[in-house]
Amino acid sequence: MKPFDVYPLMNVNIQNSLGSYVWDEKGRKYLDFYGGHAVISIGHSHPHFLERIKKQLDKIAFYSNSVQNSLREELAEKLGKLSGYPDYHLFLVNSGTEAIENAIKLASFKNGRTKVVSFQKGFHGRTSAAVHITDNDKISAKINKGFERFLLPWNDLEAASNIISQNDICAVVIEGVQGIGGVHVPTPEFLQHLEKLCKKNNTIFILDEIQSGYGRTAKFFAHQYANIQADLITVAKGMGNGFPIGGVLISPEFEAGHGLLGTTFGGTHLACSAGLAVVEVIEKEGLLENAGLRGEQIKKALKQFPEISELRGLGCMIGVEMPFPIRAFRKLLIEKFGVFTGSSSQANTLRILPPITVSETEVTEFISAFGECLSAFKKQPEYEPFFITK
Repeated sequence: MKPFDVYPLMNVNIQNSLGSYVWDEKGRKYLDFYGGHAVISIGHSHPHFLERIKKQLDKIAFYSNSVQNSLREELAEKLGKLSGYPDYHLFLVNSGTEAIENAIKLASFKNGRTKVVSFQKGFHGRTSAAVHITDNDKISAKINKGFERFLLPWNDLEAASNIISQNDICAVVIEGVQGIGGVHVPTPEFLQHLEKLCKKNNTIFILDEIQSGYGRTAKFFAHQYANIQADLITVAKGMGNGFPIGGVLISPEFEAGHGLLGTTFGGTHLACSAGLAVVEVIEKEGLLENAGLRGEQIKKALKQFPEISELRGLGCMIGVEMPFPIRAFRKLLIEKFGVFTGSSSQANTLRILPPITVSETEVTEFISAFGECLSAFKKQPEYEPFFITK
């Protein structure tokens, strides 16, 4: 048997990691400014993270959700305080797509509706409901299209008003910052408008903070820049720093009931230990502030390159738009200069997603490698036309 071939693989075999770096089987060192789709939040192999997990493994790794688990209670309490949602409840799952599935399900339980609004270029997951509200029909099978969804233009107040004001929408789902879509930030006015429309029309407001949450944008959640509150917030990726864990933060307006939701592996002892390690490190090391400082350092330094068409993003979630498709540039950056970055569904946009523990020195190292790569890339004949000054 072989693995099902669904992933385009880089020619890199990573064996070890520490902080902002990874090493391949030959001992070559790479600067990781991607973190495996923004998963690595507090740096690879953080000592507190490792210690938490190792200690828990010596006790118990798993038992079902049919018994009490004080770690789950502790994680919910600490996450609530750190995130600014202390009166919400936490339902734990294993991944971002599961968080979205459960959020949409809760919304439909709440108002009895089935129509969902999401946004162009958005990405919310690959399972049934999540993939249907994602703007990529290539990964959505016919069986996934089980309810009516509306894909609206980004930051379009009028379009949102026209649809949501029909008073039959179950939920509005929007990313705090679009990740795979190319790092697009919603305006505060747009998020505030959506919040008001949802309240007025009994529509559930769901913030997808799976990639943009956990301090990546220099606030715990990206939507907090707009001073709004969501009814449901989905989290994953940086929540476990590589350990599979996700969750839904649930407004106290929702009433729980035994059997309403469920999961076999969500919120295990080991998963909660990983989750606790992350929130403890974020708080103890002041990582929200660091994400802001290092993000500004990256953007300020990148502005020196006139070749860049546009810079977007917040904190350590940055989109770099180039005047050419970045696939070959990203490949060169990895293979010749040893730096991992991310792609997006927008062919010309490079995603910069370092851990929020990233240092000033590591940012300087990244900028140097980026500049050298750009110089080497410009000398390739097939890309020369993109750099001709008009």
